[in-house]
Amino acid sequence: MIPIRSRGGASPRSSRQAVAEAPPSRAVSRPVPERETKDARGYQLEQLRRRYSPKETELDNGAVSLLFNLKPSDPDFPFDLDHLECDLQVPAGYPKIPPQLHVKNKDIPRGFAINIEKGWDGLVREKRGATLLALTNALDRRLEAFLSEQKAETVKLTIFKDARHLDAAEPSAPVAANPPPLPPPAAAAAPPARPYVPEPSFSSEEIAAAKARRAQEVRQLEARMSRLPIYHKSSDGVVYTLSLEPRHRTSLPPGLQQVQSVQLIIPLLYPLQPLRVLLNDVDSEEAEPLEELFAQKAADQKHMTLTSHLNYLAQNMHSLAKQAPKPAPATAPTASDAPARADHEAAEAERSSTLDKGKGHVHVVSRPPEWVLDDADDSSSSDGDSYDDEDSEAGRGGGAAAAVEPGQQPGSVPFLLAETPERGTAISFPSIELHGIDLLQVAVLSLVVKCDRCKTLNDMTGLKDNLEKPGSCKKCATPFAVRFRQELVHQNSARAGFIDATGCAVADMLPSTFVPTCSRCSTASSTGYTSVRGDATTNVCRECHARFTFAIPEVRFLAYAPGMHHPRLAPARLRGRQDEKLGLRAGEPLPDRGTCAHYRKSFRWFRFSCCARVYPCDRCHDAAEKHENEWASRMVCGWCSREQRYNPESCTFCGRSVIGKRGKGYWEGGKGTRDQRLMRRGDKRKYRRLGGSAKKDE
Repeated sequence: MIPIRSRGGASPRSSRQAVAEAPPSRAVSRPVPERETKDARGYQLEQLRRRYSPKETELDNGAVSLLFNLKPSDPDFPFDLDHLECDLQVPAGYPKIPPQLHVKNKDIPRGFAINIEKGWDGLVREKRGATLLALTNALDRRLEAFLSEQKAETVKLTIFKDARHLDAAEPSAPVAANPPPLPPPAAAAAPPARPYVPEPSFSSEEIAAAKARRAQEVRQLEARMSRLPIYHKSSDGVVYTLSLEPRHRTSLPPGLQQVQSVQLIIPLLYPLQPLRVLLNDVDSEEAEPLEELFAQKAADQKHMTLTSHLNYLAQNMHSLAKQAPKPAPATAPTASDAPARADHEAAEAERSSTLDKGKGHVHVVSRPPEWVLDDADDSSSSDGDSYDDEDSEAGRGGGAAAAVEPGQQPGSVPFLLAETPERGTAISFPSIELHGIDLLQVAVLSLVVKCDRCKTLNDMTGLKDNLEKPGSCKKCATPFAVRFRQELVHQNSARAGFIDATGCAVADMLPSTFVPTCSRCSTASSTGYTSVRGDATTNVCRECHARFTFAIPEVRFLAYAPGMHHPRLAPARLRGRQDEKLGLRAGEPLPDRGTCAHYRKSFRWFRFSCCARVYPCDRCHDAAEKHENEWASRMVCGWCSREQRYNPESCTFCGRSVIGKRGKGYWEGGKGTRDQRLMRRGDKRKYRRLGGSAKKDE
């Protein structure tokens, strides 16, 4: 069939291509329905009725009021707003007269409601000829932008009531011969009016940079604090409830010593807008000056991150409490109270002089802060005012004496007034489980340390509180020393103490001795219990026979940068997480999933009872150690790196098989026999390595 060509010689295909490439000026506009052309107002009102089912009301001026709820369609809408109550008033002369929108939400401040109404007017001017439904959809898409704008200024109107006619109607009183003296002008003068300070305005570039920095710092804060049980985030992402552990709790005023958490208020335009905090479960009169002082400090230090601000509050809360202005007393002391106050001061002076004149071997021990009820000023002044004083007392082994509570057993753990200096490497048990135990302390600690010179792992056993133990590397003979400073582990603290290591670094924890304190009778155990990572120890109290259990699923080591006196730890902090890779991390697999060159289907490591060291198999142990191996009663899963008691087939934590195919292993966990004389004739291993095969292997 001969193709038909046009007169100019072009084919129909080329003509269709020319029509497709027509200029935009020849594009046809969207067809308008005939009903909309005849009655645009009625057609668009009918669209809103079908879409939102509004409550319709006829106004006096002929306008129609449509009251409906507009729910934000954005799934990531950041504000805590279920719906927007809209009152859309469509005048009778629409579309020549523009419609008006009024926001009826009572939970939205009037300034933000004005922003939404102004945004609607801007959409009407921007999208001329658009239908009411299209304008409503555009409002839904840009609702977040309208609410993020600066709050509009509003004016509050007050009614002044003229009462001069009432004064004129009353009968005039007789004028006294000697009128009473008038009060001084200063007393009658009204307080000066506060000057108007306009809110600062920011450019779009500053707002974008602030939002990017806020998002980055909030992600960092959530990554570090979201795993704590007290953590809570508000629906709008502004208020964060975080746990707070002050460094010097005993130095705080009595009204602030019970603080356990803090509410961190992060504005949407942080750091352009100031950061604020609210302390929970404390006295408001003592907390408000500290919160205002912290807000001023945070405003001055805008280069600090949210995590840095939170750490600054925890480390320097006692100093901020002393620097904050004291609240004014409710009633001023009168002249009648002066004699009583003088008598009280004289009695206190006489009491102090009497105690000072006592014998030299008698010392006055101040009561702990939690026992003080009325003498709050005396107790706060007796506490240490600086870190250096407390650190020096703890280093000399002195400090305040420990008092024994009434009814407390002599063998129980005393109340520790002196705090452990935070330096060196902290050892903590993040997921420790304590059942029936108030306190848990590490009596004897055993570690695996890594030589700084040759990076060889060495054992340090028998570490006790505040006793430095020297040692040397088994490979290069470099001397090193380790000191352990213990702390008490309880429900609110998972830190077991600090390790001061010289010439080496802490790598792992070996089986150590723990001393629990019973929660029923508050009696410390006379004999310690040996436990290690992944082990659960259950026993009964020797006094009240109550059952207790403690489990240590994970062990963490954290190198503290402030106050460290070993320069060797400074480069390790800059290397990222290399120190953490020296030990085992629960949930991550072992290298090569625990296999070795001798056993390729054994996905675990064993802790041998002869030396308490971990090796993949007995041959690896014999190659590294100079003694014969003994039976290993513990193992480390190659899939989740959790240490546990020996299980022949699977891990008790993750449930995965540690012998390859469960139930079919031969040399590892199999049910067959290794004696070739007892094997059945059909077993392929019965005649292996016999005859010619043995010679080939040789």
